[in-house]
Amino acid sequence: MSAASPYAERLDAIPTTERSVPVLGSITRYWEYGPTDAATTVVVVHGFRGDHHGLEPVIAHLCNGTVRVISPDLPGFGQSEPLNMRHDIPGYGRWLRAFVATLGLADAVVLGHSFGSIVVAGAAATGLPAPRLILINPIAAPALQGPSGILTRLAVFYYWAAARLPERIGFALLRNKLIVRVMSIAMAKTRQKSLRRFIHDQHDRYFSAFSDRRVVLEAFQASVSSDASHFAPQISAPVLLIAADEDQITPVAAQHRLQTLFDRAELVVIPKVGHLIHYETPQPAADAIRAFLAETARS
Repeated sequence: MSAASPYAERLDAIPTTERSVPVLGSITRYWEYGPTDAATTVVVVHGFRGDHHGLEPVIAHLCNGTVRVISPDLPGFGQSEPLNMRHDIPGYGRWLRAFVATLGLADAVVLGHSFGSIVVAGAAATGLPAPRLILINPIAAPALQGPSGILTRLAVFYYWAAARLPERIGFALLRNKLIVRVMSIAMAKTRQKSLRRFIHDQHDRYFSAFSDRRVVLEAFQASVSSDASHFAPQISAPVLLIAADEDQITPVAAQHRLQTLFDRAELVVIPKVGHLIHYETPQPAADAIRAFLAETARS
């Protein structure tokens, strides 16, 4: 039995359409939230091992009639087919540029969460025509150097073992429910029991929705071998960084450093939350996004 979403009522009030489109030889599934004639369109890119469901709490607070959100499943995750190339930052960047071009969204704001922040930054540095960028829980420094560097090294060993084992056993290890739950418990900061149940349920249901072992291993390698700071100096568009003061992946000091690497960047730090801003504090994140969109539209 699934846990009740505290954001369901808001989300149910938003017009939502499921669509699919061929991109670079494979099918990308995406969801459109809000009115098609909204003044602003935001394309959102979810994090590692997630799918479009992860950012729905933020979408629930963001779509107020003037914003339309386009939320694809990354290739190889959720309901999208794998790429016909490596699932690394260049591969995902090429896919994102093609996805935006295929849908005619050259004027769309582009948002990335966690691993999605690297994908978005990499794409923006190599030709994505986004006039404004938003990065939530951005990976601002190498994951192995973060506050949970030891846990990251354990994760490296976990994925290394999954790659070395026979296909069937390795695939089962990657989808092991106990390991997924341990990860979920470690990431959640909230003390609200109902919200923790919802977070764990979301991870139980969607964190193992990847197409095959190759996809998740390639994407994991990409997630620990690059970060948004690699691409920031090549990005001239205005950027909003939404960080957490208790992020286990990237410390706040690294977020301040990342801000200085962009040509124009604003940093908002949300207190008492870790790497799950999208689940635990979606309203403050949406408020920061709306303020950024309004300010940059005027300027």
